[in-house]
Amino acid sequence: MKRRHILGGIAGAMLAVAAAGHASAETVLKWAHIFEVSETFHTEAVWASEEIAKRTEGRYRIDVFPAAQLGNEVSLDEGLMLGTVDIVTLTNALAAKKYPPIGVSYYPFIFRDPAHLMAYTQSDIYNRLTEGYAEASGHQIVATTYYGTRHTTANKSIKNCADLAGLKMRVPSIPSYMAMPTACGANTTPIPFAELYLALQNGTVEAQENPLTSIEAKKLDEVQTHIALTGHIVDQLNIVISKTAWGNLSEEDQAIFTEVMKEAAARSSQAIADRETELLEVFRDRGKVIEEVDRASFENAVIEKVKFEDFGYEKSDWEAIRAIE
Repeated sequence: MKRRHILGGIAGAMLAVAAAGHASAETVLKWAHIFEVSETFHTEAVWASEEIAKRTEGRYRIDVFPAAQLGNEVSLDEGLMLGTVDIVTLTNALAAKKYPPIGVSYYPFIFRDPAHLMAYTQSDIYNRLTEGYAEASGHQIVATTYYGTRHTTANKSIKNCADLAGLKMRVPSIPSYMAMPTACGANTTPIPFAELYLALQNGTVEAQENPLTSIEAKKLDEVQTHIALTGHIVDQLNIVISKTAWGNLSEEDQAIFTEVMKEAAARSSQAIADRETELLEVFRDRGKVIEEVDRASFENAVIEKVKFEDFGYEKSDWEAIRAIE
């Protein structure tokens, strides 16, 4: 009987050690972003987290924090270095602050459409620019997601660049976003997005620019009558892993993380593109005027008045991206 108790105790201790070893083998990472739980950027992050757990046999658990729970985009970007976050979904404008040449993908009219953007993410120039960012920051861009094509809304007809002259227009205080409106002579104002509806309603600003999905989410069509399909920026988000977290991954796990996050980005991108197509009909049904524009008038104004060197971009990179089929 005594021998049985001893053997049982040894077996129990071995199981406890094994369980402790298994628990310690699970690495917990934080993935943070500013988007709502209903948005595809969040739902696909959750899917990717679950998929990575499966493909790594439980070695990693990724907790996703939506809706700016861990801070706004600037603080999340800083958190990559501070170690408060491990993975983030952020605008490419923040990547450009660390490595300016990568911001060329925000230069107005560089992309024809979402398909062109996604082709860029499979190209040599994309690999070179993301590698440049990695060298400059230490962090790793593992995937890029289509965010939406930015169009212009107002309470008047806008069919060419000259129609924006003198118009009070809300534009985020990011140089690439301001490039087209400024080139066309609009009076740009960087009102916070949360305050935009009221600003349009009371006339503080008369126009704004955003993807159709954002126009719907913030109900901006309630206070704007015209949607001009300027398509001046095909917007994007990067999924970035911090230097520390990436460095702690084995090459095998780096490949798994990259593969899964690229899949999630592709799924999210397709969902956004599909929804944009639907929204054109939704807005028409709501009585909005959907206007085709003289795109060349906007594009020519930008090329004439907005210089690549002002942003730290390389014209050769712009040409390489434009040439992607």
